[in-house]
Amino acid sequence: MTTLFNSYYIENTLEFNADKCVNCGVCVIVCPHAVFAENGGVVSVSKKSACMECGACMKNCPVDAIKVDAGVGCASAMIYAAIYGGEPTCGCDSEGNQAGCC
Repeated sequence: MTTLFNSYYIENTLEFNADKCVNCGVCVIVCPHAVFAENGGVVSVSKKSACMECGACMKNCPVDAIKVDAGVGCASAMIYAAIYGGEPTCGCDSEGNQAGCC
C-alpha cells in the first residue's frame, strides 16, 4: 500500500548500490524525506519506505549508485498532472516539452 501524504511509500523503486557508493553524502543532503543517512562516513538507506521517488538522489549521485523510477511519487509532477491533466511524470515528454518537475 502506498500513501502519499503520510510520507510512507511501502512499494517504491529505490535501489541503492553500496558497492558503487563513494560516501560523498550528497544524497543525504538532497533527499527531502531523509531516506539516506550517514554514519561514520558511510552512507546507507535508512528509511526506504519514506522515498517519494522524486529522483533528486539519483540525479545528484556522482557515481550512479542510486536508481529510482523518478516521478512516480514526485509531488511537483503530481501537482502538474492535476493542473494540466495526464499521468504524473518527471522529465520531458516525447515531444521535448517539460512535463514534470525536472
